[in-house]
Amino acid sequence: MHDFVLREIKDCDIEAEILKTGFDASYAHKAVEKFDYKNIKIYNLSPAQANIIKQTALSCGADCATHREVITGKIEQSDCILGGSVSEIKKIAEKLKFQPFGLKILSEKLSVICSAISITSPQPILGEGVVVNELASDTKAGEVTKSKIVGILNITENSFSDGGLYNDFESAKNHLLQMIDEGADIIDIGAESTKPYSAPVNENEQIEKLLPIVDFAKDKIPLSIDTRSAKVAQASLEAGAYMINDVSGLCYDEGIADVVAKFNCPVVIQHSKGTPENMQDNPKYDDLIEEIFFDLRKKIEFAKTKGIENIIVDAGIGFGKSRSDNFEIIRRVEEFKSLGYPVMLGISRKSFLGLDDNLERDIYTTIFNALAVERKVDYIRVHNVKMHKTMIDLMNMFVIR
Repeated sequence: MHDFVLREIKDCDIEAEILKTGFDASYAHKAVEKFDYKNIKIYNLSPAQANIIKQTALSCGADCATHREVITGKIEQSDCILGGSVSEIKKIAEKLKFQPFGLKILSEKLSVICSAISITSPQPILGEGVVVNELASDTKAGEVTKSKIVGILNITENSFSDGGLYNDFESAKNHLLQMIDEGADIIDIGAESTKPYSAPVNENEQIEKLLPIVDFAKDKIPLSIDTRSAKVAQASLEAGAYMINDVSGLCYDEGIADVVAKFNCPVVIQHSKGTPENMQDNPKYDDLIEEIFFDLRKKIEFAKTKGIENIIVDAGIGFGKSRSDNFEIIRRVEEFKSLGYPVMLGISRKSFLGLDDNLERDIYTTIFNALAVERKVDYIRVHNVKMHKTMIDLMNMFVIR
């Protein structure tokens, strides 16, 4: 009797494995699409749309889960989950081009989600009508990480892990230079702590502390300003800052959107549930990832009405989240790339890690950020730049080419 030997292959260069079998080398790059599987959730479909998508999927060898009453038409709307290889979904997209009920638009969005979306040139995939969300899938092995390191500089008295350490110009300047030397790509400077139960800081006080360090560093490295205030954002951008990081997602001070649009600068739009004063008062979600996804989508649409296109999204670790919520966000962070914009993640030293010592927090922050990098997160916001630069360099060496 023949002895069948089986080995499941994971996290490998699948194209190289295909070639080892003796497969036609001229077609191997295309064959890879048949081994890259995606699960895509599509929202708010009519029964007719859902039925056509399901039958099209089945005809292409893929599958589609819909509400059981779609076939009877007894419901008005259904979500669906489309599952198949990239090759199969491309075939589905091609067939949907010629279907009624607006499915040509869905065809275009599926084509984008199956293309290699550059993290430096994000392609928005959302528009009017049907909403598409790609569910988490495995990172392709063989891809060198392009994650950028955002070093944190808190010029505050009460930030949760380093409050008071860099509160004067000299210590702030020295720490900024250290982070540049250690490999930071961007420095995110904040003069107002937004940790749980913190109170707002006067705008003029923030500006007085920010402007000297912005003026010193503006020609040395791109500067991000961590602020919710339009006045602070305007003063900082005029002084030479590169982008704005608003933990309220343009909600605390709606004037900040006009400032960002005026300067045509990048902006980080973060999800938060509540304000720093109350966000950790027993936060609850019916569907964590979906609620954050749609909240960020709403904020993106608001930003676009102001003419803002250069957007980075952040799911807001620790901002109105339970400990288990934070771990779920890290595990599924890649899903937020379906919004069509680069993704930032801020894990660094936060209390959900359950540690008191900053060195221990940095070690476990780096472990979880390694998972985030593997899931193609574009920006990781960190206190310990040196440790994360080493981690990214090692991951790039580890990747199978």
